[in-house]
Amino acid sequence: MRDKAEQRHDGSEPRGRADRRVRADARRNIDTLLETALKVFATSGVDAPVREIAEKAGVGVGTVYRHFPQRSDLIAAVFRHEVDACADAAPVLAAEHEPGEALARWMQRYAAFIAAKRGLATALHSGNPAFDALPAYFRQRLEPALQTLLEAATAAGEIRADVVADELLGAVASLCLHAHGQGPEHARRMVALLVDGLRYGAPSSVGAP
Repeated sequence: MRDKAEQRHDGSEPRGRADRRVRADARRNIDTLLETALKVFATSGVDAPVREIAEKAGVGVGTVYRHFPQRSDLIAAVFRHEVDACADAAPVLAAEHEPGEALARWMQRYAAFIAAKRGLATALHSGNPAFDALPAYFRQRLEPALQTLLEAATAAGEIRADVVADELLGAVASLCLHAHGQGPEHARRMVALLVDGLRYGAPSSVGAP
């Protein structure tokens, strides 16, 4: 017998399945809103009109305020969304590539996150207590993601063994800050050079011509 949650309530679709579909649609709408807000913040600043964000995301202004009553709520949600996307990319890359390549690709993904975060910088460094928890969230999500990639690449003998995640996160961020204003290609090149440095002294490189 089917669970009551799965019994048809309108002759067309089981209730449980319909509820899951509605929740999935709502999640996609929120994701689209947050991704749109990030792009608008990057071009128009964090004080961009909410109406502009809503129109570009294809939702009503009321929808924005229903989920994010304060502008700080929206900014914090955008930041967490980007952190999550970057962290979630790590296991995907690890499944698709060899350890060293997965690490290199993730570092470029992280560099793109750093570039995108500049659109939020004014707000994040404003001293607003609404953002106080974000640095800890950043570390909790990204350090383990990167550490897993580092450990896999180290075990495979593809990078040196004396590197830890928090140092590497800071190094990439510093490189991207230095490269700001010289274009994304320059930042990508700097990160690629950093990856080459990680390979120096790796067991698989010892004795290589």
